[in-house]
Amino acid sequence: MLLAINDRKIQRQLIEKSESLSQDPHNQGKPLQEPLAGFRSIRMRRYRIVYYVKGKKVFVAATGIRKEGDRHDVYTLARKLFDQKLL
Repeated sequence: MLLAINDRKIQRQLIEKSESLSQDPHNQGKPLQEPLAGFRSIRMRRYRIVYYVKGKKVFVAATGIRKEGDRHDVYTLARKLFDQKLL
């Protein structure tokens, strides 16, 4: 998903933000509601990083643009991955 973002500067910023999640991930971002309960989302401009924490590890599940109602919306894509048991 990250490679689908054409802007290298945005890619780098998303990587840096993802790496910063290792420092107290429960106090960054916001918890998501059903059907993605257990996941958290952190915002960076119009982009979102959807992640979850398991033990002391942070797993990034999806990264992309928030486009409510669009089939390419990051939350829609994360839900599809979750429904297919890929997350």
